[in-house]
Amino acid sequence: MENVKPYNDFGDFLRKVFPYKVQKISINAGFTCPNRDGSKGWGGCTYCNNQTFSPEYCHTEKSVTEQLEEGIRFFSRKYPEMKYLAYFQAYTNTYDELSSLKAKYEEALSYPGVVGLIVGTRPDCMPDDLLDYFTDLSKEKFVMIEYGLESTLDKTLLRINRGHTYGESETAIRRTAERGIYTGAHLILGLPGESREEIMHHADRLSALPVTTLKLHQLQLIRNTRMAKEYAEHPEEFHLYTADEYIDLVIDFIEKLNPSIVVERFVSQSPKELLIAPDWGLKNFEFTAKVNKRIAERNARQGRLFIPFSQEPVPHRM
Repeated sequence: MENVKPYNDFGDFLRKVFPYKVQKISINAGFTCPNRDGSKGWGGCTYCNNQTFSPEYCHTEKSVTEQLEEGIRFFSRKYPEMKYLAYFQAYTNTYDELSSLKAKYEEALSYPGVVGLIVGTRPDCMPDDLLDYFTDLSKEKFVMIEYGLESTLDKTLLRINRGHTYGESETAIRRTAERGIYTGAHLILGLPGESREEIMHHADRLSALPVTTLKLHQLQLIRNTRMAKEYAEHPEEFHLYTADEYIDLVIDFIEKLNPSIVVERFVSQSPKELLIAPDWGLKNFEFTAKVNKRIAERNARQGRLFIPFSQEPVPHRM
């Protein structure tokens, strides 16, 4: 009998898409964000210190090619046959003139062994002409657009200074998926002011959308952010999960999640020198092993409590 995993795993998804091993290589292409330059706001999201995003080889003064070269050198020693996905990760990677964006994407795609793009961005930064470009590109290359939603609650998005609404998130996901492009979403679990019930409701709302992949991250308080200052002044407004509490939270979450959505990750690991709390002392793979162990103990599985969204019947008029 086939061994079926208890959740829709990202590694399995990649194995279905590609006939060879692939690895993401993070790129910082020097973009900013409309929430930092005054277009949408100033100072960025309250939790954001962008140093937490980027591996050591990924620095703004290096070109896209140089960053790919260093990242690929790291992996190719061990896996000479491996292919690569250029992951435009830091800040808003669709926030520039179309010609400048295309030049950076195409520089990445022209590098030997790079077979596709993953582009991290905001739901309010996907103009039609850029979506047209990605649509055409996706017919020849792997393309995934990863939207930072962070929450499905407008009150939270306002509190953390995101500068967009959840309605804009839904629209961006639908517009992208309708073009046949792989569409990712990113959520932070445990943002201030959100109850456990509200966190679980994120799963219901996302499950009704055409999302390909989902990244879940625990809330982390990072040095030199506005949220760190808020926490210092009002710690009672935050619930910082222990590792065991968060493990049960993410398992409860994926049990409500549409089983077709690929779960890319449960947790994030910020550099120790930037992290205030929670410091669990676990690497990502160690945390995932603990999640898998707890899933087995609970006999849990993704989608066990998923209720498909159904339209309410329209009453007949006499």
